[in-house]
Amino acid sequence: MVATMKKFVFISFHKDYDRFLHALRDLGMIHVAEQDNRMVDEEKLQDYLSASKRLSESIKKLKQLRDKKTVVPFHVADVERGMDIPAEIEKIENKKSALNQQLQVSSKERETLRPWGNFDPENIHRLKEAGYHIRFFIVPDKEYDPEWEMLYNAIVIRKEGSKTYFITVTKGSQPADELQLEEMKVPEVSLDALDNLIDSLREKIHEKEEILKALSAEIPSAEAALKALESDIFFTRVARSATPAAEDKLLLLQGWAPEENVAEITNYLESQDVYFRVSDPTPEDDVPIKFRNNRFMRLFEPIAELYMLPKYNEIDLTPFFAPFYMIFFGLSLGDIGYGAFLLIGATLARIFGKEKIAGSMRGILALVQILGISTMVCGLLTGGFFGFSIYETNIPFFRNMKDQVYFDNEQMFMLSLILGVVQIMFAMFLKIVNRIKQFGWMQTLSTIGWFVLLLSVIVAYLFPDFMPMGGTTHLIVMGLSAILIFFLNSPGKNPFMNVGLGLWDTYNMATGLLGDVLSYVRLFALGLSGGILASVFNSLALGLRPDNMVGGAVVFLLIFLFGHAINMFMNVLGAFVHPLRLTFVEFYKNAEFEGGGKKYTPFRK
Repeated sequence: MVATMKKFVFISFHKDYDRFLHALRDLGMIHVAEQDNRMVDEEKLQDYLSASKRLSESIKKLKQLRDKKTVVPFHVADVERGMDIPAEIEKIENKKSALNQQLQVSSKERETLRPWGNFDPENIHRLKEAGYHIRFFIVPDKEYDPEWEMLYNAIVIRKEGSKTYFITVTKGSQPADELQLEEMKVPEVSLDALDNLIDSLREKIHEKEEILKALSAEIPSAEAALKALESDIFFTRVARSATPAAEDKLLLLQGWAPEENVAEITNYLESQDVYFRVSDPTPEDDVPIKFRNNRFMRLFEPIAELYMLPKYNEIDLTPFFAPFYMIFFGLSLGDIGYGAFLLIGATLARIFGKEKIAGSMRGILALVQILGISTMVCGLLTGGFFGFSIYETNIPFFRNMKDQVYFDNEQMFMLSLILGVVQIMFAMFLKIVNRIKQFGWMQTLSTIGWFVLLLSVIVAYLFPDFMPMGGTTHLIVMGLSAILIFFLNSPGKNPFMNVGLGLWDTYNMATGLLGDVLSYVRLFALGLSGGILASVFNSLALGLRPDNMVGGAVVFLLIFLFGHAINMFMNVLGAFVHPLRLTFVEFYKNAEFEGGGKKYTPFRK
C-alpha cells in the first residue's frame, strides 16, 4: 500500500535560505518538489554535472581494469583523493596514448626497413664521406634490369612478393636520375635499434597499464567523491526550486514527507528560523510515492517498479499481484528439482555473502527463495524432478501422493484458465474499489454491472443447483446488470450516449476478456515445454553414455548438467518474464491501473 503523505510549505528569508537548505538536508526526511522558478549558478551546476560524468566514467574504467587474479586491496575512501582520480587517469592515458602513437610509427618504420635487413646507418654515412653513394630502390620484378649491376653496381637485397629491393653503389654519379626511379630515403636507424625502441615503448605502455590497475584500489574514494558530487547536484537543484516572493526577499519551498514522520520533522523545524505549514495533499498535487507494505509484500516492490509507480490516489497493486505472481512463476517453471536449486542457491548466497551483498540484493535473494519454494510446491502437481517423474518411482509415499495432488495435462490446462478467470475477476473488483476511492460510487456502477454479470455466469456454471443458467434468478441478475451497464455507465450524460457507450464496452468486453483469459494458457505451455526438454536431455544422457562404468558416468553427467543448465536458464527467464506480462497487461489493464507516480526521494546527503 501507499504511505499517507503530508505537504509542507516553507517560507524562508532570502539571506537564511542557504542555511535552511543545509538544515533541511541534515534532517533527510523531506522530498522537495523540484521546479525551476529560481535562477541559480548554471555554470556551477554544469561543472558539477561534468565532474560527475567524469567520475562515473573513471569508476567504470577502473572496475574494468581491476585484476581479479591478483586483487589489490581497496584503500580507505577519501573524497578529496577521489576528486583527483579522473585527472590522474586522464594524465596516465594521455601518456599511454602518446606512447601508443610512437609505437605505431616505429612499428610502421620497422616494417618498411625490415626487407633491407639489419645494418648500421653510420656505415652508409662513412661511405658517403669517402665519396661512395649508396641509394635504395624498390621496383617491380618485371622492371628490374640485370644490366644495372654492371652500370651502377646494383645489388639485390631481397625479392619479396612481386617487388625487388636493391641498392646501387656509385661514386659521384646520380643513378636515380638516369634510371628514372623513385629513390627511397636512407634509413636513419638500424633494425636492431628499432626493435629495442619498440620493446622499450611496449614496456613503458605496460607500466602505465599497471599504474592504472593499481589505481583501481582507489575505487571507494572515487565512489565517495561521486556520492558527494551527486549530493551537491541535488542540493543545487533543490536550491532553485523555491518560488521568490515579496520582491525576492522571501522564498517559498514545497515538500512532502510520510505522515508518521511529521512529529519528528515538526520538532526539528521549530528549532530553525523558518516558517512552515503542514497540510493534506489536494487532488491536483503531484504527490511522491512511498510504499508501506509488510515484509513479504515488500519483496515484490522491485517487480512493481519495473512498470511504474501508482499515482497517490490509486491503490497500490503490489500486495494483490504478489501471490498470483508467486504461483504463476511456480507453474511456469514447474520442476521440483529446479525449484530446489533456486532455493538452495539463494540460501547459500545469503549465508556466505552476508557481509558483501547489499541490502537490495538480499531482498532479491529472499524473493528467489520464495519463488523456489513456489516452484517446488507447484512441481508436485506434475511430479517433475529434473525431467524425471517422482510418481513413476516405486516409492509408496510418492505413489500415494499421486492420487491426491497429481494433475495431468488436461487438468493443468484447466487450472491455468481458472487462475486467469480468478485474477481477472479480482482485478475488476479492485477496479471498482479504485474508482470509488478516486471518483465516488456513481462512477463505478457500470463496472459493478459487469462484475456482477460475469460473476453470475461463473456461479450459474459452477453451481447450477443454486442458480441455474438462464433461470429466473439468473435472468433478474443479468437484467439488473444490463441496466447498470447500458444506462448508468456515465451518470449525467444523455441516455442515448450511455447506451452507445454500453454497446462499445460490450464489444470490448466480448473481444478482450476472451483473449485475456486465453493468455494464461502460457502458464501451462511453459511448464509443459520445460518438462519435455528436461526429459529429452535425460534421454540423451542415458542413451549416449558408453557401457564403461567410469566413462558412462562422466558422459551422463556432462550431458545431464549441460542440458539442464541450458533448460533451467531458459525456463527461469520465461518463468520471470511471462508472469510479468500477465501482471502488467492482463491484471493491470483490468484493474484500470493508470500509474505515473514519482518515487519518494528525501533530500539528504
